[in-house]
Amino acid sequence: MEGRGPASGVGDGVGTVIEDLPVDVLALVLSRLDGASLAAVGCACSSFHGLAADEETWRGLCLAMWPSVRDVLGCGGYGYRALFADAFPFPEAPPAPGVPASGALPLPARLVSAVDLQHEGVCIMSRVVETDTSSAWFLGSPFRVDALVQEGFSAPSLITPSELALSWILIDPVSGRAVNASSRRPVAVDRKWLTGETVTRFTVVLGNVALDAAVTCDDRYGHVREVSLCVEDGEGGGVNGQDGLTAVTAAMANARQGKGAEAAARQRYEEFVQGKRARKEWKARREGIVDLCCSGIGAAAFVSFLVMLTFR
Repeated sequence: MEGRGPASGVGDGVGTVIEDLPVDVLALVLSRLDGASLAAVGCACSSFHGLAADEETWRGLCLAMWPSVRDVLGCGGYGYRALFADAFPFPEAPPAPGVPASGALPLPARLVSAVDLQHEGVCIMSRVVETDTSSAWFLGSPFRVDALVQEGFSAPSLITPSELALSWILIDPVSGRAVNASSRRPVAVDRKWLTGETVTRFTVVLGNVALDAAVTCDDRYGHVREVSLCVEDGEGGGVNGQDGLTAVTAAMANARQGKGAEAAARQRYEEFVQGKRARKEWKARREGIVDLCCSGIGAAAFVSFLVMLTFR
């Protein structure tokens, strides 16, 4: 192997540095790195910047993580490196409470969902779903995107819900921006005892709304019945298409989280669930107090009526 500098010597103190390796060897080494390491190497020095920005390297990395994006990109000038920078980190929570607002940002007229479902590290489903988000029906109805349009599918083996991993990337094909809409690893596993089905949730919280990606399956037979993405508010109700699209657009434009993002995302989900439970309990108590007051008023009115009849 040829280098551009001499090998290390004891007497002269001159050594070979990594930049002395041939370009094709360096490219091969960099292709073995994960995305975060590759981006860090590109910032190390100018010599590595061009190699770390190689689109083919990023293409291989993205396709290894998200096979569904194979048919999504390749046109419009939006590359795999930009996709990774947008879709790999978790979106930052908005600074202000409430439904995130996109400000002057236009809402996308179309959303592309790149969905990959894995079980024990093996991809069992890969789908690309295009959604028309400009119709009055979508904007007025609860926000929902289904990755399965048929009756589901059967996995090669029995499914352990806790071993599922879901990647759901939302892409605006016009602006080229993307956002990660799932937690990748499950944040909750709920069993429906009546039907025997299990709902595995991969929820990402954005302020007071949550992108609720869920996989419904019958783990007894390895059958996946539903893979969907909804947006719910802090009380557990559905958010309509316009408000949900506003939250997604804001998440695309907001900053991304750095180290510890997965743990922070899980913590935000737990806080979101606790807040939702507290609001439901408060609402139930308030309704109980109102019912008690109404019952008291009705009883007092009935007693007054009896007293009036007695003293007539």
